[in-house]
Amino acid sequence: MQDSIEQYMQKVGQQARDASRVLTSASTSLKNHALSAIYTALENNQAAILAANQIDMEKGRSNQLDSALLDRLELTPARFKGMLQGLKDVIALVDPIGEITDLAYRPTGIQIGKMRVPLGVVGMIYESRPNVTLEAASLAIKSGNAIILRGGSEALESNKAIAEAVKHGLKVAGLPEHSVQVIETSDRAAVGHLITMAEYVDVIVPRGGKSLIERVTNEARIPVI
Repeated sequence: MQDSIEQYMQKVGQQARDASRVLTSASTSLKNHALSAIYTALENNQAAILAANQIDMEKGRSNQLDSALLDRLELTPARFKGMLQGLKDVIALVDPIGEITDLAYRPTGIQIGKMRVPLGVVGMIYESRPNVTLEAASLAIKSGNAIILRGGSEALESNKAIAEAVKHGLKVAGLPEHSVQVIETSDRAAVGHLITMAEYVDVIVPRGGKSLIERVTNEARIPVI
């Protein structure tokens, strides 16, 4: 099983790296086109996504998750509407890529400055809230980055359903569908591989409890932010 998880994660990493090479040069209009197509795909698949969330909720109740965690996990129609509004807000954001700041002349007469460029491949580890899957995916696309998402096992079905809509939108826009990938296993070994795949992942973003942050900080071979 360990070998199969390693092979799976290597494949995910390679696909993300390949996708990032396309995303890094994608125009603002193309990225916004993809985000708009994702919006439409989410609207069209709302019932399926909410049904997937109910599977997670039922498993959560069976596993006796506490009420606070169940509340964070649940996707109601109102929360789904909020997710869509959040996506609209990302589409409206100014594209940060290519922005030049801090221009100054050196004594030699050469003008230098700082230009914003994509990071490459982002690995994000988080817990519970399925809406984070869409938020992270949309911000990654807008900033020209591929992203690998490892959500909590309690939200696996919800995250997979959201990711399918995201993939569809990317394909409609002609961008690589592997620009956004949700790790489709609850095996904790996947996290260990994600935070050490320096050949594929450029930065790790952990969002969760103290134990998660400590594990990532102690074991990662990739910059952590």
